[in-house]
Amino acid sequence: MVKTIFVSGATGFIAQHIVQQLLQLGYIVIGSVRSKGKGEDLQKLINSPNFSYVVIPNLVVAGAFDEALKAHPEIKVFIHTASPVDFEATDFKNEVLDPAIEGTKNVLSAIKTFGTNIETLVYTSSVIAIIDILVKLPRPIQYNEDSWNPITYEESFKDPYTAYGGSKTFAERAVWDFVKNEKPKFTVTTIHPTYVLGPQAYEVKNKTQLNFSADISGKLLNLKPSDEIPEFFGDYIDVRDTAKAHIFAFEHPEKSNGERFLLRDCYFTNDSLVELIRKNFPQLQLPKGDLEKSAQLIEEKALRLDPSKTNSILQFKYIPLEQSIIDSVQQILEC
Repeated sequence: MVKTIFVSGATGFIAQHIVQQLLQLGYIVIGSVRSKGKGEDLQKLINSPNFSYVVIPNLVVAGAFDEALKAHPEIKVFIHTASPVDFEATDFKNEVLDPAIEGTKNVLSAIKTFGTNIETLVYTSSVIAIIDILVKLPRPIQYNEDSWNPITYEESFKDPYTAYGGSKTFAERAVWDFVKNEKPKFTVTTIHPTYVLGPQAYEVKNKTQLNFSADISGKLLNLKPSDEIPEFFGDYIDVRDTAKAHIFAFEHPEKSNGERFLLRDCYFTNDSLVELIRKNFPQLQLPKGDLEKSAQLIEEKALRLDPSKTNSILQFKYIPLEQSIIDSVQQILEC
Protein backbone atom coordinates (compact mmCIF):
# COMPACT_ATOMS: atom_id res chain seq x y z
CA MET A 1 0.00 0.00 0.00
CA VAL A 2 1.27 3.48 -0.90
CA LYS A 3 2.11 5.54 2.18
CA THR A 4 0.39 8.84 2.86
CA ILE A 5 2.69 11.62 4.07
CA PHE A 6 1.54 14.81 5.80
CA VAL A 7 3.67 17.91 5.22
CA SER A 8 2.86 20.96 7.34
CA GLY A 9 3.62 24.40 5.90
CA ALA A 10 3.49 22.95 2.40
CA THR A 11 3.94 26.31 0.65
CA GLY A 12 7.42 26.79 2.15
CA PHE A 13 10.69 26.73 0.21
CA ILE A 14 11.95 23.46 1.70
CA ALA A 15 8.46 21.98 2.00
CA GLN A 16 7.69 22.34 -1.71
CA HIS A 17 10.83 20.38 -2.54
CA ILE A 18 9.84 17.70 -0.02
CA VAL A 19 6.38 17.48 -1.62
CA GLN A 20 7.87 17.34 -5.12
CA GLN A 21 10.29 14.56 -4.24
CA LEU A 22 7.63 12.59 -2.37
CA LEU A 23 5.32 12.70 -5.38
CA GLN A 24 8.14 11.67 -7.70
CA LEU A 25 8.71 8.65 -5.45
CA GLY A 26 5.04 7.68 -5.66
CA TYR A 27 3.82 8.74 -2.23
CA ILE A 28 0.45 10.35 -1.53
CA VAL A 29 0.91 13.78 0.04
CA ILE A 30 -1.39 15.93 2.16
CA GLY A 31 -0.07 19.43 2.81
CA SER A 32 -1.26 22.03 5.28
CA VAL A 33 -1.65 25.66 4.16
CA ARG A 34 -2.79 28.86 5.85
CA SER A 35 -5.75 29.61 3.56
CA LYS A 36 -7.91 28.09 0.84
CA GLY A 37 -6.45 30.53 -1.67
CA LYS A 38 -2.90 29.41 -0.90
CA GLY A 39 -4.03 25.81 -1.13
CA GLU A 40 -5.64 26.30 -4.54
CA ASP A 41 -2.57 28.10 -5.86
CA LEU A 42 -0.30 25.34 -4.59
CA GLN A 43 -2.48 22.59 -6.01
CA LYS A 44 -2.36 24.23 -9.45
CA LEU A 45 1.40 24.60 -9.18
CA ILE A 46 1.95 20.99 -8.17
CA ASN A 47 -0.71 19.59 -10.53
CA SER A 48 -0.76 16.02 -9.20
CA PRO A 49 -3.71 13.78 -8.33
CA ASN A 50 -1.66 12.46 -5.39
CA PHE A 51 -1.51 15.87 -3.68
CA SER A 52 -4.27 17.45 -1.61
CA TYR A 53 -4.33 20.12 1.07
CA VAL A 54 -5.98 21.00 4.36
CA VAL A 55 -6.37 24.53 5.68
CA ILE A 56 -4.85 25.25 9.10
CA PRO A 57 -5.03 29.04 9.47
CA ASN A 58 -3.38 29.35 12.87
CA LEU A 59 -0.75 26.97 14.26
CA VAL A 60 -1.08 28.42 17.76
CA VAL A 61 -4.75 27.58 18.33
CA ALA A 62 -5.07 24.54 20.59
CA GLY A 63 -5.97 21.46 18.56
CA ALA A 64 -4.84 23.10 15.31
CA PHE A 65 -3.91 19.77 13.71
CA ASP A 66 -6.55 17.56 15.36
CA GLU A 67 -9.17 17.66 12.62
CA ALA A 68 -6.63 16.96 9.89
CA LEU A 69 -5.42 13.80 11.61
CA LYS A 70 -8.92 12.69 12.55
CA ALA A 71 -10.00 13.05 8.93
CA HIS A 72 -6.95 11.20 7.59
CA PRO A 73 -6.14 8.12 9.68
CA GLU A 74 -4.20 6.80 6.67
CA ILE A 75 -1.32 9.21 7.39
CA LYS A 76 1.84 7.25 8.18
CA VAL A 77 4.48 10.00 8.28
CA PHE A 78 4.24 13.56 9.61
CA ILE A 79 6.84 16.04 8.31
CA HIS A 80 6.55 19.27 10.29
CA THR A 81 8.14 22.15 8.38
CA ALA A 82 5.67 24.92 9.31
CA SER A 83 7.51 27.62 11.25
CA PRO A 84 7.92 31.36 10.63
CA VAL A 85 11.15 32.79 9.23
CA ASP A 86 10.51 36.51 9.57
CA PHE A 87 13.49 38.80 10.09
CA GLU A 88 11.22 41.83 9.82
CA ALA A 89 9.06 40.78 12.78
CA THR A 90 8.46 43.23 15.63
CA ASP A 91 6.10 41.20 17.83
CA PHE A 92 8.51 38.37 18.52
CA LYS A 93 6.20 36.35 20.73
CA ASN A 94 3.16 36.30 18.47
CA GLU A 95 4.89 36.41 15.09
CA VAL A 96 7.83 34.08 15.67
CA LEU A 97 8.07 32.26 19.01
CA ASP A 98 4.51 31.09 19.59
CA PRO A 99 3.84 29.82 16.05
CA ALA A 100 7.00 27.72 16.20
CA ILE A 101 6.82 26.47 19.78
CA GLU A 102 3.07 26.17 20.34
CA GLY A 103 2.56 24.99 16.76
CA THR A 104 5.00 22.13 17.37
CA LYS A 105 3.32 21.24 20.66
CA ASN A 106 -0.01 21.14 18.82
CA VAL A 107 1.49 18.73 16.29
CA LEU A 108 2.74 16.47 19.07
CA SER A 109 -0.61 16.56 20.86
CA ALA A 110 -2.51 15.75 17.68
CA ILE A 111 -0.25 12.82 16.83
CA LYS A 112 -0.50 11.46 20.37
CA THR A 113 -4.30 11.59 20.38
CA PHE A 114 -5.33 11.03 16.77
CA GLY A 115 -2.26 9.89 14.82
CA THR A 116 -2.49 6.28 15.87
CA ASN A 117 -1.12 5.02 12.54
CA ILE A 118 1.79 7.45 12.33
CA GLU A 119 5.14 5.68 12.17
CA THR A 120 7.54 8.63 11.91
CA LEU A 121 7.77 12.31 12.81
CA VAL A 122 10.37 14.37 10.96
CA TYR A 123 10.82 17.90 12.31
CA THR A 124 12.52 20.68 10.35
CA SER A 125 14.79 22.40 12.84
CA SER A 126 17.82 24.52 11.91
CA VAL A 127 21.53 24.91 12.53
CA ILE A 128 20.46 27.88 14.66
CA ALA A 129 19.22 25.41 17.28
CA ILE A 130 22.77 24.01 17.44
CA ILE A 131 25.05 27.06 17.41
CA ASP A 132 25.69 29.65 20.12
CA ILE A 133 24.22 32.71 18.40
CA LEU A 134 24.82 35.04 21.36
CA VAL A 135 28.44 33.90 21.74
CA LYS A 136 28.00 32.91 25.38
CA LEU A 137 30.45 30.03 25.16
CA PRO A 138 34.25 30.44 24.92
CA ARG A 139 35.64 30.47 21.37
CA PRO A 140 36.82 28.66 19.34
CA ILE A 141 34.20 25.96 19.68
CA GLN A 142 33.24 23.14 17.37
CA TYR A 143 29.57 22.28 16.93
CA ASN A 144 28.15 18.88 16.07
CA GLU A 145 24.86 17.01 16.22
CA ASP A 146 24.95 16.96 20.04
CA SER A 147 25.39 20.74 20.41
CA TRP A 148 22.57 23.05 21.52
CA ASN A 149 22.04 26.77 21.25
CA PRO A 150 22.31 27.93 24.91
CA ILE A 151 19.87 30.83 24.42
CA THR A 152 17.26 31.45 27.12
CA TYR A 153 13.64 32.22 26.37
CA GLU A 154 14.10 35.77 27.70
CA GLU A 155 17.10 36.34 25.43
CA SER A 156 14.95 35.41 22.44
CA PHE A 157 13.33 38.86 22.55
CA LYS A 158 16.50 40.77 21.67
CA ASP A 159 15.88 41.11 17.92
CA PRO A 160 14.30 39.15 15.01
CA TYR A 161 17.38 36.95 14.60
CA THR A 162 17.49 35.85 18.24
CA ALA A 163 13.71 35.39 18.16
CA TYR A 164 14.15 32.97 15.27
CA GLY A 165 16.98 31.24 17.12
CA GLY A 166 14.84 30.88 20.22
CA SER A 167 11.84 29.70 18.24
CA LYS A 168 13.73 26.84 16.57
CA THR A 169 15.58 25.89 19.75
CA PHE A 170 12.58 25.72 22.06
CA ALA A 171 10.32 24.12 19.46
CA GLU A 172 12.87 21.37 19.00
CA ARG A 173 13.30 21.04 22.75
CA ALA A 174 9.54 20.38 22.89
CA VAL A 175 9.99 17.52 20.42
CA TRP A 176 12.72 15.80 22.39
CA ASP A 177 10.96 16.42 25.72
CA PHE A 178 7.93 14.68 24.21
CA VAL A 179 10.09 11.73 23.18
CA LYS A 180 11.61 11.51 26.66
CA ASN A 181 8.34 11.80 28.56
CA GLU A 182 5.90 9.99 26.26
CA LYS A 183 8.19 7.33 24.79
CA PRO A 184 6.16 7.24 21.57
CA LYS A 185 6.02 4.22 19.29
CA PHE A 186 6.80 6.36 16.24
CA THR A 187 10.36 7.29 15.32
CA VAL A 188 11.58 10.90 15.49
CA THR A 189 14.29 12.72 13.54
CA THR A 190 15.13 16.42 13.44
CA ILE A 191 16.75 18.11 10.45
CA HIS A 192 19.21 20.99 10.91
CA PRO A 193 20.16 22.69 7.64
CA THR A 194 22.54 25.62 7.42
CA TYR A 195 21.78 28.34 4.84
CA VAL A 196 19.55 26.60 2.30
CA LEU A 197 20.28 27.72 -1.26
CA GLY A 198 19.02 26.44 -4.58
CA PRO A 199 16.10 26.88 -6.98
CA GLN A 200 12.41 26.86 -6.12
CA ALA A 201 10.75 23.48 -6.59
CA TYR A 202 8.16 24.92 -8.95
CA GLU A 203 7.88 27.89 -11.29
CA VAL A 204 8.85 31.28 -9.86
CA LYS A 205 6.00 33.66 -10.64
CA ASN A 206 7.35 36.69 -8.82
CA LYS A 207 11.10 37.00 -8.32
CA THR A 208 10.56 39.91 -5.90
CA GLN A 209 8.97 37.47 -3.45
CA LEU A 210 11.72 34.89 -3.05
CA ASN A 211 12.12 33.45 0.43
CA PHE A 212 15.03 34.62 2.61
CA SER A 213 17.46 31.85 1.68
CA ALA A 214 16.72 31.88 -2.05
CA ASP A 215 17.01 35.65 -2.08
CA ILE A 216 20.63 35.51 -0.86
CA SER A 217 21.75 34.86 -4.42
CA GLY A 218 18.76 36.67 -5.96
CA LYS A 219 19.73 40.02 -4.46
CA LEU A 220 23.22 39.80 -5.93
CA LEU A 221 21.79 39.84 -9.44
CA ASN A 222 20.72 43.46 -8.95
CA LEU A 223 24.26 44.71 -8.31
CA LYS A 224 25.82 47.11 -10.81
CA PRO A 225 29.48 46.81 -11.88
CA SER A 226 30.49 49.74 -9.66
CA ASP A 227 28.54 48.57 -6.59
CA GLU A 228 30.23 47.34 -3.44
CA ILE A 229 29.38 43.73 -2.65
CA PRO A 230 27.73 43.58 0.80
CA GLU A 231 29.58 41.43 3.31
CA PHE A 232 27.91 38.13 4.09
CA PHE A 233 29.05 34.60 4.84
CA GLY A 234 27.55 31.32 5.88
CA ASP A 235 27.51 27.56 5.52
CA TYR A 236 25.72 26.11 2.50
CA ILE A 237 23.42 23.20 1.80
CA ASP A 238 21.18 22.79 -1.25
CA VAL A 239 17.42 22.76 -0.73
CA ARG A 240 17.06 19.55 -2.74
CA ASP A 241 19.48 17.73 -0.46
CA THR A 242 17.63 19.14 2.55
CA ALA A 243 14.39 17.66 1.22
CA LYS A 244 16.15 14.40 0.46
CA ALA A 245 17.34 14.15 4.08
CA HIS A 246 13.76 14.50 5.34
CA ILE A 247 12.70 11.58 3.15
CA PHE A 248 15.71 9.49 4.15
CA ALA A 249 14.69 10.00 7.78
CA PHE A 250 11.39 8.14 7.44
CA GLU A 251 12.53 5.67 4.80
CA HIS A 252 15.40 4.50 7.03
CA PRO A 253 14.05 4.61 10.61
CA GLU A 254 16.62 2.10 11.79
CA LYS A 255 19.36 4.64 10.99
CA SER A 256 17.49 7.87 11.73
CA ASN A 257 15.45 7.37 14.88
CA GLY A 258 16.55 9.75 17.63
CA GLU A 259 19.04 11.54 15.38
CA ARG A 260 19.61 15.22 14.67
CA PHE A 261 20.86 15.57 11.09
CA LEU A 262 23.25 18.53 10.65
CA LEU A 263 23.22 19.43 6.95
CA ARG A 264 26.26 21.39 5.84
CA ASP A 265 28.40 21.17 2.73
CA CYS A 266 30.76 24.17 2.52
CA TYR A 267 31.31 27.85 3.31
CA PHE A 268 30.26 30.69 1.06
CA THR A 269 30.42 34.48 1.03
CA ASN A 270 28.69 37.05 -1.14
CA ASP A 271 32.02 37.61 -2.89
CA SER A 272 32.38 33.92 -3.69
CA LEU A 273 28.77 33.74 -4.90
CA VAL A 274 29.25 36.76 -7.16
CA GLU A 275 32.31 35.13 -8.69
CA LEU A 276 30.35 31.94 -9.39
CA ILE A 277 27.59 33.98 -11.02
CA ARG A 278 30.10 36.04 -13.09
CA LYS A 279 31.76 32.81 -14.27
CA ASN A 280 28.52 31.21 -15.43
CA PHE A 281 26.47 34.30 -16.40
CA PRO A 282 28.97 36.87 -17.74
CA GLN A 283 26.16 38.78 -19.45
CA LEU A 284 24.99 40.09 -16.06
CA GLN A 285 28.06 42.34 -15.68
CA LEU A 286 28.28 42.13 -11.89
CA PRO A 287 31.07 43.66 -9.78
CA LYS A 288 34.17 41.52 -9.32
CA GLY A 289 34.20 39.50 -6.12
CA ASP A 290 37.24 39.63 -3.84
CA LEU A 291 38.13 36.01 -3.13
CA GLU A 292 41.04 36.97 -0.90
CA LYS A 293 38.69 39.02 1.27
CA SER A 294 36.24 36.11 1.15
CA ALA A 295 38.82 33.64 2.47
CA GLN A 296 39.84 36.05 5.22
CA LEU A 297 36.22 36.57 6.30
CA ILE A 298 35.68 32.82 6.54
CA GLU A 299 38.91 32.38 8.48
CA GLU A 300 37.95 35.06 11.00
CA LYS A 301 34.22 34.52 11.49
CA ALA A 302 32.98 31.23 10.14
CA LEU A 303 31.52 28.60 12.42
CA ARG A 304 33.25 25.31 12.98
CA LEU A 305 30.61 22.72 12.18
CA ASP A 306 31.31 19.00 12.28
CA PRO A 307 28.51 17.08 10.53
CA SER A 308 30.54 13.87 10.24
CA LYS A 309 27.97 11.76 12.10
CA THR A 310 25.20 12.94 9.77
CA ASN A 311 27.36 12.37 6.70
CA SER A 312 28.15 8.81 7.80
CA ILE A 313 24.43 8.05 8.15
CA LEU A 314 23.13 9.74 5.01
CA GLN A 315 26.00 8.73 2.73
CA PHE A 316 24.80 10.65 -0.29
CA LYS A 317 26.74 13.25 -2.24
CA TYR A 318 25.54 16.83 -1.88
CA ILE A 319 24.82 19.08 -4.84
CA PRO A 320 27.88 21.35 -5.25
CA LEU A 321 27.51 25.05 -4.46
CA GLU A 322 28.30 26.09 -8.04
CA GLN A 323 25.54 23.88 -9.45
CA SER A 324 23.11 25.19 -6.86
CA ILE A 325 23.87 28.79 -7.83
CA ILE A 326 23.63 28.03 -11.56
CA ASP A 327 20.22 26.42 -11.09
CA SER A 328 18.97 29.27 -8.90
CA VAL A 329 20.12 32.08 -11.16
CA GLN A 330 18.89 30.36 -14.31
CA GLN A 331 15.45 29.98 -12.78
CA ILE A 332 15.30 33.64 -11.71
CA LEU A 333 16.43 34.88 -15.12
CA GLU A 334 13.75 32.81 -16.83
CA CYS A 335 10.85 34.19 -14.79
